Amino acid sequence: MKNLFARFMNDESGATAIEYGLIAGLIAVAIITGATSLGGSLNSMFGDLSDTIDGTPTG
Repeated sequence: MKNLFARFMNDESGATAIEYGLIAGLIAVAIITGATSLGGSLNSMFGDLSDTIDGTPTG
């Protein structure tokens, strides 16, 4: 029983899986933030382009 507990305490595979999960979560947050920012910029750019094509002054 003592050997089983010692092996359990030295096993780091669960910690590695948690670390990989945290890294994947941070990457997902970065992608979502970048996509949101890029989406806003593209929306503004295409809005200005549409106004220019229509002849409406931008301001």
